[in-house]
Amino acid sequence: MISIIIPILNEAKSIGNLLFHLIEQATQQHRFEIIIVDGGSSDGSQDIVSEFISGRLQSRSNKDLSDNVTVSLIPSEKGRAKQMNLGAKKAIGHILYFLHADSFPPKNYDQLIINEVNKGNQAGCFRLQFDSNHWWLRLASWLTQFSWRACRGGDQSLFITNALFKDIGGYDEDYIIYEDNILINELYKRKQFIVINKKIQTSSRLYEKHGVWKLQYHFWSIYVKKWFGASADDLYLYYKKHIS
Repeated sequence: MISIIIPILNEAKSIGNLLFHLIEQATQQHRFEIIIVDGGSSDGSQDIVSEFISGRLQSRSNKDLSDNVTVSLIPSEKGRAKQMNLGAKKAIGHILYFLHADSFPPKNYDQLIINEVNKGNQAGCFRLQFDSNHWWLRLASWLTQFSWRACRGGDQSLFITNALFKDIGGYDEDYIIYEDNILINELYKRKQFIVINKKIQTSSRLYEKHGVWKLQYHFWSIYVKKWFGASADDLYLYYKKHIS
């Protein structure tokens, strides 16, 4: 069973669409659960999830997976690492799938993940596709098909067996940003990471807000700072000053 864990904070514009997408794009062969972990939204995100759970939001398709899927909403302290760890504690699936609220997995994503776990691949992600035609973002998306660690990020989502996640100790809650990469680094050290050659589409909203080159420069700066030993606090202060 797959437990899909989605940390949210003010994601009213996308969370409803994502929930429908996850049901519509899944196969009908497997049971799964969706755990929404809210970090204190104030934009109505919680209401949208609650309406989805109660059935008051009308589905856009005739696909009925009511017997196969359960959806839950749990409150949490703010911070994606904390939210995702809490979701993992509540999860009952033997596979955890961490997903951003603005990232939409490919068709039959559940079967694709299960196939890899059955092959012995205990963790991995999908290749990325931004919802933008900017040439750099298209190139950056294309590069994510390769196994290079520098091409990894949380927008690609992450599947990991529950056992391996517990063995690593989950996400490092000292990191308010870069928490995805810290966990991924541990997986690369253990040689437990595979890239599924199917595309997950993610929003380019942050690039649109700050500008492609400005934001990319700051992302590279954060990566290099960590490479040279910057602390979790140092990375967060840089992010807060230049991006947040």
